[in-house]
Amino acid sequence: MAETEQQSSDWLGLSGRVCVVTGGGGGIGRTVALSFAQAGTRVAAIDLDERGLEITRAELGKLGADHVIARCDTTDVESVTAAAATIEKSLGPCNVLVNTAAVLRPGALDTLSLAEWNAVLSVNLTGYFLCAQVFGRQMHVLGRGSLVHVASIAGSNAQGQSGAYSVSKAGVIMLSRQLANEWGPHGIRSNVVSPGMVITPMSQAFYDTPGVTERRAAVVPLRRVGMPQDMADAILFLASDRASYVNGEEIMVDGGYANMLMNLVPRPGFE
Repeated sequence: MAETEQQSSDWLGLSGRVCVVTGGGGGIGRTVALSFAQAGTRVAAIDLDERGLEITRAELGKLGADHVIARCDTTDVESVTAAAATIEKSLGPCNVLVNTAAVLRPGALDTLSLAEWNAVLSVNLTGYFLCAQVFGRQMHVLGRGSLVHVASIAGSNAQGQSGAYSVSKAGVIMLSRQLANEWGPHGIRSNVVSPGMVITPMSQAFYDTPGVTERRAAVVPLRRVGMPQDMADAILFLASDRASYVNGEEIMVDGGYANMLMNLVPRPGFE
């Protein structure tokens, strides 16, 4: 293959790199893992969901042999450390970490239990920190790396009745900025993708209600609800060398929904 053809086939510059995806047993995480594999990386998908991981393993197997899965509790530092060691032994040190693992526990703040509050923060925020810290050590040794964290538009726009979810996602955005600040001098970037309305296993119940998909699509300028692949495409860009000077940023992938606020203000004669 000619040099120009090789460059074209690896436009993202990700070929051969080791990419770790948390929450890789389903939803956005599985789509991200498969997309990275298609881009030529060696993928490690980690999750607590063993059944979901086996499905991911089968799908990754269709894309090559240099991929692994590992059961991992991202809220437990010993579990993350063990998974990191296993992955490094199998594939090599981590070049890219994508944090997607998340839970949603709805509830009003006046009645929300401390246990429910802590459960969401533990997965959605502390888990991101632990994975960044553990896999980041491998990046520090390499002298380069990229972290992409999946937050949510709910991290910048308070979502009532969602328990600690909005708070946890706001924390992810700030965690990423701090990582970018502290680790940038070591050649390690940290960025965020914040999905808008997107159909995932976690949100599927909403869309199973008749009329909800149509109503949600109607308030998005692009007039459709997002899919996991929309998120994966943005994540691949941020992880790649094509974003080598992007650090500490948040990309909202919401079809333009977050910019619709002024459309809610009555303006007679302008509708």
